[in-house]
Amino acid sequence: MHFEKIVKAIKERREMMNVTQETVAELSGVGLRTLKKLEAGKGNPTLSTLQKIADILGMEVALRVKTK
Repeated sequence: MHFEKIVKAIKERREMMNVTQETVAELSGVGLRTLKKLEAGKGNPTLSTLQKIADILGMEVALRVKTK
């Protein structure tokens, strides 16, 4: 999944759950500024950061490895 799709899925899920960015940031331990940048499609979050946010939103982060 491309970064843009991940960002879109996170934002849509948060809005669908009617949860504020502030609440997700507080519960996940991710900085509010980091979350806002992520949802704006900026920044370079670590996999750990994405996992923390996904956990709060009831989502799963999965890696797909391409082999030749």
